[in-house]
Amino acid sequence: MASDAAAHVSQGSLSAIFNSGEDSSGTTIQPILQCVQVKPLGGQQGAPERFRVVFSDILNFVQSMLATQANHVVHEGKLKRGCFVRLKSFQANQVKGKRIIIVLDLDVLEELGECEKIGEPKTLEVKTEEEDKPQPTTISSNGFYGTKVPQQQQPQPQQRSLPSRSNGMSSSAHANIYPIEALSPYAHKWTIKARCTNKSDIKTWHNKNGEGKLFSVNLLDDSGEIRGTGFQDQCDLLYDLFQEGGVYYISSPCRVQLAKKQFTNLNNDYELTFERDTVVEKAEEQDGVPQVRFNFTSIGDLQNVEKDTTIDTIGVLKEVGETSQITSKTTSKPYDKRELTLVDNTNYSVRLTIWGNTATSFDIAPESVIAFKGVKVSDFGGRSLSLLSSGSMTVDPDIDEAHKLKGWYDAQGRSDTFTSHASMGSSMGTAGGRNEAYKTIIQVKDENLGMSENTDYFTTKATIIYVKQDNISYPACLSEGCNKKVVEVDPGQWRCERCDKTHPKPEYRYIMSLNVSDHTGQIWLSCFDDVGRLIMGMTADQLTELRDNDEKAAGEVFQEANCKSWVFKCRAKMDNFQDQQRVRYQVSSASAMNFPTESAKLADILRLYNLE
Repeated sequence: MASDAAAHVSQGSLSAIFNSGEDSSGTTIQPILQCVQVKPLGGQQGAPERFRVVFSDILNFVQSMLATQANHVVHEGKLKRGCFVRLKSFQANQVKGKRIIIVLDLDVLEELGECEKIGEPKTLEVKTEEEDKPQPTTISSNGFYGTKVPQQQQPQPQQRSLPSRSNGMSSSAHANIYPIEALSPYAHKWTIKARCTNKSDIKTWHNKNGEGKLFSVNLLDDSGEIRGTGFQDQCDLLYDLFQEGGVYYISSPCRVQLAKKQFTNLNNDYELTFERDTVVEKAEEQDGVPQVRFNFTSIGDLQNVEKDTTIDTIGVLKEVGETSQITSKTTSKPYDKRELTLVDNTNYSVRLTIWGNTATSFDIAPESVIAFKGVKVSDFGGRSLSLLSSGSMTVDPDIDEAHKLKGWYDAQGRSDTFTSHASMGSSMGTAGGRNEAYKTIIQVKDENLGMSENTDYFTTKATIIYVKQDNISYPACLSEGCNKKVVEVDPGQWRCERCDKTHPKPEYRYIMSLNVSDHTGQIWLSCFDDVGRLIMGMTADQLTELRDNDEKAAGEVFQEANCKSWVFKCRAKMDNFQDQQRVRYQVSSASAMNFPTESAKLADILRLYNLE
C-alpha cells in the first residue's frame, strides 16, 4: 500500500518550489504530498482557528499553515496524519530562514489511503550560492506566518520573490499576488488583489488636537478579509476610486497594524492604513475574487453566542417595523432605527435593528431571504441583533443557504410557529447564554475571576452581612435616559452639564456597596439602582428623604436589609482605583432565593457522588 502511494508523491517538488521561481516539471504546479503531522495552533481568544501541517515529498519536509477557508478538511476528519493531498493553491514564504507554505486550497486524496511516514525526509535545504539575507519576518500573535521580502537578483536589477501557485492567473503586471491572510506588520513589498465589499461614508472628527476625516473599506480575497482606512489626504484621493463590488490591486507601502476591534466586524487581527505612496489600481479582470464571504450563525444558535460578538446570519424577513428615532446617551444626537423580525428553519425568531439611512430607505418585501454580514449580538430581551455601520445585507443571494431557506419557508415555514429568544430569557439560566456558572466566594477568588483582560461572569448565592451607608446614592439628572450626576448651583437649581439643563430637583439613584458572605468566605459587591431598590425595598429618593427626616427609621431600613440571602449575577473586571489595580465585582441582577429550585440543585449535586 505504501509503495503504491509513494509512486504518486511528487518527489523533489518542495525543493523545486523554493529553489526556483519557475517550475522544473508539471508535477510541482499541484504537487502531491504526504501529511506527516497536523496540529492546532494556540492563539489569542477570539482569533481565527489555525492549523499547522507538516508535508513531505519523501525527500524533504516543510512546515505549512492552512488558510482558514481550508480548515474544513480538518473539521471533516479528512486531513490527518499519514494521508495524501494535492496542493491546488498555495503561497511559499520565508520566516527567519525557514521555508513555510501557506495552503489556500487542497484536495485530500482518500483513494490513496493512509500509511506511516514514507522514507526519511529531511529538512528542506535551499541553494546556498545566493543565500538569502535575514529577513525581518516573524510569526504574528495568533501564530500565522508573515511573508518574505522580495530581494534583488544579479545581474538583472529585477525583484525575485518566492513563487505562488493558484488556480487563477494574475496579470503580468502583478505576477506575485499575496493572500490577505499572509499580511502582517513584518511583510514588505506586497500586492493584494481584493474586492471592496463595503465602503463607509466619510466621517469627520473635531477634538482638542484638531480635526480630520476618514473612510474605510472592507477588502476580500480567497484567503480572508481585512479592513483598510484612509485618513486626510488619502481620504480625498481614494474615496471616489473605491466602489463597492470593484476589484483592486493594492500595493505597499501600506501600514499593517493590529486591528481596532471596536471599529471592525472582520475576523482579522490586522488592518491596513493607506499611506501617501500606497498604490491602488482598479483591476480590469474581476475573476478569481469572491463576491462576499459569509460565516453564518443560525438564529437558533444565537443563545450560545456571547454578547457583543460580531456574526453573519441569514433568515426570512417575517415582519418589518416602523421607523422610530432614539437619542444617543453619549452624544445626544438623534438616530433613526427600524426593527426587523427574522426567522429560519430552526423555528426561532430574532429581532434585528437597522440604523440611519438603511432604516429610512428600507423597502424590502416581507418573506424575502436576507443575508446579513456584520451584525452585533446583544443580550437585550434574551437575544437580539444590530447591523453595524460596517455591515451589509444582501437580498435573496444566489447561495445554497438562501435557496434552502426559501424552499423550507414556501413548503412549511410560512405556517410554522416560532420561538423568540426573548421568551427564553427566564429559562436560559444565564443572561443571554453567557457562561455564568454558580461559584462559591472562595472559587471566585481562587479562580482569579476578573484578573484577565476579559470580563468574567458568575452567579453566587450569598447573604448580606453589611450595607455601606455612606455615599449610598447620588443626585441624577431627570432627563430620560441620562442618569448623569447633577450639581446644585443654587437652591432649587440642579444643573446637568451633559444635557445642559437645570432641574428643580434631582432623582436620587443607588450606588451601593454590599459585603456578602457564604460558607466559604466574604466579598464586596457593587450594585446600582435596580438592584438597590430590590434590596432596600424602596427608591433612593425615599431613603434619602427618610434619612433627612428620621435617622433612626433609616437605620432600621439598613438593618432590615442585612441577613437576607439572594442569588447575585455578577461580573468581575479589573479596575483602577487611586493608581492601584483591583478587581471590582459588580451585580448585574439579583433575585430572591427560590428554595425548591435551590434544593433541587443540591440534590443533583449529591447524586453526582453516587450515594446509596
